[in-house]
Amino acid sequence: MTTPPTLESFPARAYDKLRYGDTDRQGHVNNAVFGTFFETGRVELILDAEHSLLEPGQSFVLARIEIDLVAEILWPGTVEIGSAVSRVGRSSIHVAQALFQNGRLCARATSVVVLVDGTTRRSTPFGEAAIARLKALHLTDEA
Repeated sequence: MTTPPTLESFPARAYDKLRYGDTDRQGHVNNAVFGTFFETGRVELILDAEHSLLEPGQSFVLARIEIDLVAEILWPGTVEIGSAVSRVGRSSIHVAQALFQNGRLCARATSVVVLVDGTTRRSTPFGEAAIARLKALHLTDEA
């Protein structure tokens, strides 16, 4: 059994404010909204203005996401999103993430994001600077 991650396990951290409209009939945040929270974390991880992973004409596309729901999230409040690179491929990265509310683990996700050339609309390999940056974003613990 793996030890649950903590927010401190992740080199990139973001947050989202919970909206009343995120809730469902049971009074907790709807499971569909968890994907939006994970998107916030992924975008802040890979589109960091100070350390861009993109060269002109490139973009990222989400190829796969798997979400494990651990605990409910309750409105009002915020969620904290931890994100890290768990694997780097030729043109793709695997992103490990976790959602926390008030320090409690609520969900985990693993996604695959692919670097795409804007002209050909096909995957394209990472440059050396991007690979160096991605290595700096690896998990600090097993998450």
